[in-house]
Amino acid sequence: MVKMGNVWDRSVEVLNGRGGMLAGIAALTLFLPAVINAAWTGFAAPSTATAVIGLLLVIATAIVAVWGQLAMIAASTDPATDRTAAMRQASARLPAALLVALVLAVVMIVAFLPSIALLLRAGFDYRSLAAGTATAPTDPGAAGLAGLYALAMGLALLFVGARLLPLYAVVLEERLAVAAIARCWRLTRRHTWRLVGTVLLFVVVLMIATWAAQSVSGLIFRLILGANAQATVALLAAAVAQAVSAALTLVAIVFSAQLYVALVARERMLRDKAARGEVQA
Repeated sequence: MVKMGNVWDRSVEVLNGRGGMLAGIAALTLFLPAVINAAWTGFAAPSTATAVIGLLLVIATAIVAVWGQLAMIAASTDPATDRTAAMRQASARLPAALLVALVLAVVMIVAFLPSIALLLRAGFDYRSLAAGTATAPTDPGAAGLAGLYALAMGLALLFVGARLLPLYAVVLEERLAVAAIARCWRLTRRHTWRLVGTVLLFVVVLMIATWAAQSVSGLIFRLILGANAQATVALLAAAVAQAVSAALTLVAIVFSAQLYVALVARERMLRDKAARGEVQA
């Protein structure tokens, strides 16, 4: 059984030894694109073209984030991999990683369709919600059922996400695409509860840390710039929150890479033991 404490210790060693290089990749692929996206959302005048460009920025931000995660995993799993080699490996495996991400996104959307259908049946108006004039549902029973279904799917998503924590490491290291999902599922077998606890702890820490960073920095920037600079204050506060988020996400990525290394080592050890048992028999 792989101990999460040992994985964490190895992750800390990687961060201590390669933290500068990993932080540079995280800044370029996690922090900067998100800040650009927030700047566009906050300052661009509302229009159809603005909405289209905003959507394209969101897609580009997601693609760059996946590429950056692959590069950070490559640099985390092999101490001989330098920045250039890590980026080269990430570029080579990016199409496969995007295919996996697309498949998972489609599955998730399909899984949540019943909840959306129940909300529509309950009289939930998405357009009025976007306009800030949402009204009470006409069918509270359907709305409550939609909420329960969404909660159940959220819990299921937590468990599935925990089991797929080293997914991109599998995509990168084993040269797999969609098959990496099944391979990752096999690797994390018998570690479900430990991984669920780890993922839940990370989500809680991430939410609290980013909220605190954005709230405190927003207050400070508002005191410095004044109440009339709301858009600028919001952008600066979002940038601070994103910096905290990028730092914590970097830690999670390194942890997932070291988890993959530990799981593969355990699998190899069990295989060797089984082979020796067959020879002795």
